[in-house]
Amino acid sequence: MFTLYVDADSCPRNLRQIILKAVIRRNLTVYFVADRVLKDVEQAYQQHTNALRSEAKKQGIEDQIALRDVKSPINQVQVEKGDDSADDWIVDHAVPPALAITHDIPLAGRLVEKGITVLDDRGNTYTEENMAERLSIRNAMTEFRELGIFSEQHSRMSGKQTKAFSDSFDALLTSMLKQNT
Repeated sequence: MFTLYVDADSCPRNLRQIILKAVIRRNLTVYFVADRVLKDVEQAYQQHTNALRSEAKKQGIEDQIALRDVKSPINQVQVEKGDDSADDWIVDHAVPPALAITHDIPLAGRLVEKGITVLDDRGNTYTEENMAERLSIRNAMTEFRELGIFSEQHSRMSGKQTKAFSDSFDALLTSMLKQNT
């Protein structure tokens, strides 16, 4: 079964909303993994579960036990605080066919090794072909920062970057779902 994994510790709220809309629309299983509770994910789970139960009632399911079993496939996994706790959980549980979303290049490398398709928060896809180059650039930049040659500037995500993510996510998700049906 196709599954989505989101490294939610670093996933901006606006991207989580894009992911949640797609998951609800297509009724896909998703795991948002973070070291804290994400209120927007919790709220989406509750709303989606209520909508699914309402639909089940319309289809004639009235048994309360059966209705309680109708739940949203949106999952929130809260891991212990720690540098790689969310990463480790995702690597330990992700099995192809799957799509992972992360900003973390070392995590992306670990997932690509397992045959998982990975999308970053800017809409770039990590593959076996480009992973070594991405890791090499990341490691060089880390060395430059440690030597004081380069300081990393994190800027807010622009509307253009959000659209690039949304377009890439939708295209990749559509393609992967077609391949796995």
